[in-house]
Amino acid sequence: MVLPLATMEKIIKKGGAERVGEDAKQALAEVLEEIAIQISARAATLAKHAGRKTIKLEDIEIAKKEILE
Repeated sequence: MVLPLATMEKIIKKGGAERVGEDAKQALAEVLEEIAIQISARAATLAKHAGRKTIKLEDIEIAKKEILE
């Protein structure tokens, strides 16, 4: 896992929770990492298709729309 659990707790609390269990922090981190990997992989494909090695903001934005919507 790459994302810090303290950050997961802050995110969950911003969502309205008063207290957060360790298992909830772990689960959110796993979900967010999986989504991030999917978006990154799609963005890499878009960049490669455009003839670039560098992923740009536009690649992330397009990938985010495709994955999350």
